[in-house]
Amino acid sequence: MRAVLTRVLSASVTIDGERKAEIGKGFLVLLGVHVDDTEVQAKKIADKICGLRIFEDENGKMNIGPKDAGASILIVSQFTLYADCSSRRPGFTQAARPDTAVPLYELVVKECRDRGFEVQTGEFGADMKVESINDGPVTIVLDI
Repeated sequence: MRAVLTRVLSASVTIDGERKAEIGKGFLVLLGVHVDDTEVQAKKIADKICGLRIFEDENGKMNIGPKDAGASILIVSQFTLYADCSSRRPGFTQAARPDTAVPLYELVVKECRDRGFEVQTGEFGADMKVESINDGPVTIVLDI
């Protein structure tokens, strides 16, 4: 499983001209599911997302976790994170098909909610417009 996590001041998802999800301070997470991923990887990446200490303390050091920072999380499915770009036209054979990816994506969302976070989502498979105001910018790639 792969996540591109960005610390944001705000982020939102719009689908067909309608705002579907919106958060203030927190994490925008683009989440890709690999063909070999299982519930084990979903739980591990949720744990990593929810525990990543990348908010600044009073000394300007990244030392505060999202819970203590009062962060929300916006999770957007992103199969293109597993693009094979060895040719000019990307291939996506390493991205899980929806019958596998959707339940694992939903498990990550559930795991984050179970840890007490407000979690907003995009819509799996939809053409989404994602906006964010990046903070820092701080962007981390997680491969589990």
